[in-house]
Amino acid sequence: MVINTNMEALQTANNLNASQSELSKSLSRLSSGSRIIKPSDDAAGLAVTSRLRAQIKRLDSALSNVVNAVSFTQTQDGFMKTMDKALRRMGELAMLAKDNTKSQADLNLYQKEFQQLQDYVDNTRTKEFNAVSMFGATTINVTVDSEGNTFKMPPINLGAGTTAGAYSAAVTTGIDLTTSANAGAALTAVKAAISQIAIDRAQLGAVQSRLNFTNDQLNITKENLSSAISRVADVDVATEATNYARYQILVQSGTQMLTQANNLPNAALQLLRG
Repeated sequence: MVINTNMEALQTANNLNASQSELSKSLSRLSSGSRIIKPSDDAAGLAVTSRLRAQIKRLDSALSNVVNAVSFTQTQDGFMKTMDKALRRMGELAMLAKDNTKSQADLNLYQKEFQQLQDYVDNTRTKEFNAVSMFGATTINVTVDSEGNTFKMPPINLGAGTTAGAYSAAVTTGIDLTTSANAGAALTAVKAAISQIAIDRAQLGAVQSRLNFTNDQLNITKENLSSAISRVADVDVATEATNYARYQILVQSGTQMLTQANNLPNAALQLLRG
């Protein structure tokens, strides 16, 4: 029997410290909802979840870009839909002006409305979305995944600033309704513009469909990645709550046993007292 070295107390204290450490970890996991509190808990799991979280952030940016592209195309189509109505009215006016029973005064009245609609169509061709031309000749690249791959969105070129193309031919000042012959030429130009706008809007619809599918796929990918992170990093509350209760009992019993172990040297005093 010894007094200076109480091995039972030392061993009990070590066990108590280990239980307290595990209790602290369990409490941290339950309070944070995360299974990985520090890198030593799961070094590989930490690396995996870090990469996945970075990928999700990039996906969020790609989603934002796709949504902006959808807004861009919707704004384009809004203008083109109104242009289509204006061109149809221009065709109607040109057809009315071809009637040889109309007086010059009648033709002049048709020409006034026709000119206003020409100006409207011409002005629409120069519209911008967030300082980006909506109807220019430049292809727009839209990111479609977390790696930065892009979809080349074909332009809707309305021939702004030129005298060529179906749209330009319909709005040039050389087209008017001041005579029946001119009205015939105007009708031909307007019909060509109406045909072209139908083609362009169909192309725009195809682009919108592609962007909507891309948006859906990005959201599904983000959902799957979030689920993968959860499986690696999130704590199983039921299991951890059981562990927490277990460590609580071990700490409480360890504290009691350490008290008893510290009292063991008192037996030596009984021998000394005789």
